[in-house]
Amino acid sequence: QMQFEESGGGLVQPGGSLRLSCVTSGFTFSGTPMSWVRQAPGKGLEWVSDVDIHGTGKTYLDSVKGRFTISRDNTENTLYLAMNNLAPEDTGVYSCARGGRKTWRLFNSWGQGTQVTVSS
Repeated sequence: QMQFEESGGGLVQPGGSLRLSCVTSGFTFSGTPMSWVRQAPGKGLEWVSDVDIHGTGKTYLDSVKGRFTISRDNTENTLYLAMNNLAPEDTGVYSCARGGRKTWRLFNSWGQGTQVTVSS
């Protein structure tokens, strides 16, 4: 049974930073591209970033480029998202998902998420 446990969210002021973590189990993490997705209040799920199995190939939603950094630790089956210079439009529930930008919906596997609220 696949499991995803996200943590690290919280309330932060505009311009602040957070680092999200996602501990996974139940599948071969090291052999799977991974993504972060988010859901803003009243909106659908939106892909944010992905990373290849080696941790070297990374892609980002245009609006987060230069502010967010995705990484992974295959020895700990853990995915990370470092978020800097946060803005109110970054508010939402952030979840880690199995698969890359083009495949995460096909895998249909992601966690419950961690809430990120950016507000003054």
